[in-house]
Amino acid sequence: MYKKKFLVLLFTLLISTYGNLFAESDPLRPGHPDSYVVVEGDTLWDISARFLTDAWRWPNIWYANPQVENPHLIYPGDTLQLVYIDGKPRIMVQRGRQTVKLSPQGRITKLNKAIPTIPLDAIAPFLTKPEIVSQEALDSAPYILGNKGEHLATAKRDKIYVRGITDAERGQGYSIVRRGEKYVDPKSGDVLGFEATYVGESVLKLNGDPASLIVAQANREVLSGDLLLPSSDTTYESHFFPHAPDTEVEGQILSVMDGVSQVGLYNVVVINLGTKDGIKSGHVLDIYQAGETVKDHYSGKRDSVKLPDERAGVLMVFRTFDRLSYALVMYAERNMHVLDMVRTPQY
Repeated sequence: MYKKKFLVLLFTLLISTYGNLFAESDPLRPGHPDSYVVVEGDTLWDISARFLTDAWRWPNIWYANPQVENPHLIYPGDTLQLVYIDGKPRIMVQRGRQTVKLSPQGRITKLNKAIPTIPLDAIAPFLTKPEIVSQEALDSAPYILGNKGEHLATAKRDKIYVRGITDAERGQGYSIVRRGEKYVDPKSGDVLGFEATYVGESVLKLNGDPASLIVAQANREVLSGDLLLPSSDTTYESHFFPHAPDTEVEGQILSVMDGVSQVGLYNVVVINLGTKDGIKSGHVLDIYQAGETVKDHYSGKRDSVKLPDERAGVLMVFRTFDRLSYALVMYAERNMHVLDMVRTPQY
């Protein structure tokens, strides 16, 4: 009950915050439909793109119908109707057939079978794993000394011996990680964090130096020298409210996940902005491709001129750390690359 009231209050706040942003411009896409029936597989972002020029601005024209339970959630079978209230476009929900509630799966908290904001299959592996941690956290983490039988690699249900565990109780869970990519700020040269590449899970059986643990799960081979971090029971909501940061921010794309070189639609990227910069889950940023520097052969000076940066796409932050964040590319106008700029959207 309290969770429902909180979500409705949050949605109402979003409406009041963003309701006047389009007072002087038309948010509607040319050729937009007057209504749309939600089907399985839709995302709120995709549906909004049918109505709006900028899909992420859907909270700006949403109308919270008080007769509809959970007006902030949309279900297959619902009809979205474009109407005008006081001369301004609004989208209303006409509740269709109800859907059966599903139990949560994995570590993602689903409220029910409402459609997600963005494609969850693209971000699910990054909602809980991997972590981004400081160099100090990795340097002080317990490490695997070896395993029973002195095998080169360890698998599920094998026993491992770990140094550096203190004051832990039997049954304590630890995530097994491996030091991954180092993220460095391109301008300052500061180390912003390290990716703690997820390897598996382990459970403490006997404390000591070394301590004895059992590998409970392994996504890849467990090796001597791998590190242990306390298992996290953090859960994440599958619904996001896209909105721009309250202040002007500027950063860069540091990495694109899954080993690809170019950044494209539905790629997960790491940006050098985090909670210390005021970044939150749901924040939307424009991606800009840096303008080329060309020679001016006609001025008589043959000087170099930097062409303007060009908007190349849009991303939405879905998980934040102190100085870094994971984001999903939601719109791509052209090819994007590591070190492209990200900025607060301009209205």
